Amino acid sequence: MNHKDNDYLYRFLFESFGVRGGFVRLGASWRAIREKHDYPAPVARALGEAMAAAALLSTTIKFRGSLVMQLLGEGVMRSLVAQVTDRRTLRGVARFDDAADASTPLIEGARLVLTAESPSGERYQGIVPVEAHGVAEALARYFEQSEQLPTRLWLAADEEVAAGLFLQRMPGDGDDDTENWQRVVMLADTLGDEELLSLDVETLLHRLFHEETVRLFDPEPVSFRCDCSRERVGEMLKTLGEGELAQILDEMGEVEVACEFCGQAYRFDSVDVARLFQPGASEAPGGVH
Repeated sequence: MNHKDNDYLYRFLFESFGVRGGFVRLGASWRAIREKHDYPAPVARALGEAMAAAALLSTTIKFRGSLVMQLLGEGVMRSLVAQVTDRRTLRGVARFDDAADASTPLIEGARLVLTAESPSGERYQGIVPVEAHGVAEALARYFEQSEQLPTRLWLAADEEVAAGLFLQRMPGDGDDDTENWQRVVMLADTLGDEELLSLDVETLLHRLFHEETVRLFDPEPVSFRCDCSRERVGEMLKTLGEGELAQILDEMGEVEVACEFCGQAYRFDSVDVARLFQPGASEAPGGVH
């Protein structure tokens, strides 16, 4: 298999001191996300970095459901959403101002929102304002401002691959832990984008931390998958109300909704819309194109 088609997530642990880490490379899954939209290169790169970051952050919590990372700003990129599930499936989308000129910052006046959602509807959400030039810096400031464990990420993305390295200091009060943390971060800061995008995990960890004892765990597969469905779209349409949907039907002849994540189109004719509002009715059959 082509190296660029490999999609995997690794965890690792420094055995002599309290630092853990992760490494992810997205090939086919990143291209599946990227090909859904025609993003400008800077926006596509930020989205790829966010997808890698979301996968890495999912290793830090034990959960069932999904972890959603949102970056909402006033620069070229208005919003960015990266979602990962406990099954290590990914999807993402970015919205941008295509009228912005070259002098407009990519990320400006941003808020970073991390949300963990369980299948039962339970939700934990953290929100912090960030002034940052990229996804990795925004996340570093998020962890700093939310007073969580010291955390650093190194992220990169091109047209074919998105990848990331993650380090997090585990709880500990000793001066040695502080020195060890500072040392491994300094070593990781020598990592270039090309190395991050091209090296396999064993080579990368050896190149950075060959003087340390690092335990590398078995890889976990990662894949692109969108959980949109006709039933969910129907529930969303019901919130618009029967009157508004009737007006759309009069003007357009049908109601069409395309998933912003995967591009899947769902079409509802007048019969489908009527069924949505029948008492106790489940999602009506209809065309999916």
